[in-house]
Amino acid sequence: MITLYDYWRSSASYRVRIALNLTSLDWTPVSVNLLDEEHKTPEHLARNPQGLVPAIEIDGQMMTQSLAIIEYLNETRDLGLLPDNPVARAKTRAVAYAIAIDLHPVCNLATARHAVDQSNGAITLKGWMKHFIAPGLAAVEQMIEGGRYCIGDQVTLADICLIPQIYNAERWQVPLDTMPKVRAVADHLATLPAFAAAHPDRVKPAA
Repeated sequence: MITLYDYWRSSASYRVRIALNLTSLDWTPVSVNLLDEEHKTPEHLARNPQGLVPAIEIDGQMMTQSLAIIEYLNETRDLGLLPDNPVARAKTRAVAYAIAIDLHPVCNLATARHAVDQSNGAITLKGWMKHFIAPGLAAVEQMIEGGRYCIGDQVTLADICLIPQIYNAERWQVPLDTMPKVRAVADHLATLPAFAAAHPDRVKPAA
């Protein structure tokens, strides 16, 4: 039994949903509503002391941190998300880390809202998001190869990290017209069942 504790709009959760879908394993989602602060409850803190999503119960273990979870799935379910070639593997990790480690944290909703609250009206939420997402994705545009995938000719960790950030870019109205390589990869990945089924609009809880 695999249980994923996630939030439908969480980028980190979105990544893990994609990876789980690629395994073709059966898994059960359990919503942790960030807006209702369910991530701060003792029950969830027992799963993840950081009070973040996702957390996953798998193989008799509770695991946290999306990249660690995805690499575990890659290693135990043979997903091929990291190329065999050391150079391609390094490039794949570089794109993934640029998004998940550098760009995502500063655009975390809690971080952005704190900045807005402390700015006395000088910063808006949309302005903050656009300020960081646009140059972050512009850098990714230069880092990826161009084609149907970020690196190489199959889904990698880089693709799994890119797609949730594209969702965020569209949510905050960040234009992608100057990023043809990013756009081409995103358009192709959107046609793959594992990615499509993980999209927030597909997993959003009923109102």
